Amino acid sequence: QVQLVESGGGLVQPGGSLRLSCAAPRFTFSTYTMMWYRRAPGKERELVTDIGTGGSTNYADSVKGRFTISRDNLKNTVHLQMSNLKPEDTAVYYCHGGLLWGQGTQVTVSS
Repeated sequence: QVQLVESGGGLVQPGGSLRLSCAAPRFTFSTYTMMWYRRAPGKERELVTDIGTGGSTNYADSVKGRFTISRDNLKNTVHLQMSNLKPEDTAVYYCHGGLLWGQGTQVTVSS
C-alpha cells in the first residue's frame, strides 16, 4: 500500500531547529506538488508550504524566512527545514501529495 511517512518531529526550545522528512518509496514524487500542512491544538489545518514539480515554492506568511521546503525526486523524499521555531509552531505536521497523506509528526516548541 502506497503511503507517505513523516519523521523528524520532536520537542525543541524556542529559537531551535528541526528537520522533517517525508518519504514514500512507491510513490512517484516527481509528478506531484508536495505540501506540508499543520494542525495546532484547537485550530484548523493550515497549509504551511508547498513545492512544485519544478522546484518552485510557496510559504505561509507565518513561516516565511524561517522554514525551507526541498525535494529529492531520486530518493522520493521531501524535507522541511524549520529554524527559529516559535511556540506557535507547535502542531502536528502532515505531508501531502496527490491523494496521499502521511500520519503526521508532532512538533512541540516549548522551554
